[in-house]
Amino acid sequence: MPFAIFPLCLLPLLLGLCRGALDIQVPMDPVIARYGEDVTLNCTFTSEGNFSLGDVSVIWQLTETKTMVHSYSQQWEVQSDQADSFVNRTALFMDQLGKGNASLLLRNVKIEDEGSFTCFVRVLDYNSAPIMLQLAASYSKPNLHLEPSKNLKPGDEVSIACHSSGGYPQATVLWFDGKGGNVTENVSTSQVANERGLFEVSSVMRVTLEPNSSYSCTVRNKLLGEETHAAATITGQHLRFPAVALWLTVGLSICLLALLAALGYVCRRKIQQSCKDEGDGAGDTEARTAFCVYLQFKPSSAVPSDTSRSFACLNQTGGSIILRFAANVPVYK
Repeated sequence: MPFAIFPLCLLPLLLGLCRGALDIQVPMDPVIARYGEDVTLNCTFTSEGNFSLGDVSVIWQLTETKTMVHSYSQQWEVQSDQADSFVNRTALFMDQLGKGNASLLLRNVKIEDEGSFTCFVRVLDYNSAPIMLQLAASYSKPNLHLEPSKNLKPGDEVSIACHSSGGYPQATVLWFDGKGGNVTENVSTSQVANERGLFEVSSVMRVTLEPNSSYSCTVRNKLLGEETHAAATITGQHLRFPAVALWLTVGLSICLLALLAALGYVCRRKIQQSCKDEGDGAGDTEARTAFCVYLQFKPSSAVPSDTSRSFACLNQTGGSIILRFAANVPVYK
């Protein structure tokens, strides 16, 4: 009797030894998937023993939370325990399952899919292995905006803003001047995730305005090995007047010059007239002015004795007065 019981006690152990060891292979490096696309999480297995599909069970779940992603057992895909976020998004390669391919097809990947997945396979024996999924998305070409953008002159401080969106993970933003020098230390950068989990990048650099200055903004996605950039050259166009203002300025300048010329002509005429008037006055002063008066003389030896009246003429020349006498001037009564 004891000899009969002994083999029965060893039966489970003997069955375990008869089973083929199960080996699972998954990628060692993280799998990178682009946002919105499909991705395959590779998981293959080998078994030393023979097996049928009825012996195979495959379970995919999130490593940390044990959330059910996909389940297959006894030649059926079990959906009752599948998380709602993965419904109609997962599938196995059924035609290859018998060849040891338990890979999972995940459709339309989202940012929340990022993380560790565990591939669990059972074929008489069981084994499991984790695989890391990383999400990535390309950033849009940056847009550059100058603020302020009007009425600029050399020496003004301006802000150059660089905007890019739709990328994942967070980007590295670099700024360069026209000579290729890295000026990133002078910038302020913010990155905010939108409702889809993708990042909106905004980077602002303040510079002192110089004519014909060039700056470029580079947005780099290290995970994808991508970078996109945009460049801006601040030229004299920001310093020029608009066409209407330019012609208005020219017209006003011409009018001002004409007015100054007219004022100059009038002033010149006034000065010439003033000089002429002063010259005429000086001539009149120098000219001789003669006037005569009647003088009553008493007869004496100093004047003719036959004349009781004499006519005295005063000639004025400059500041001198010359008195001349005319004798024998008839007297009219």
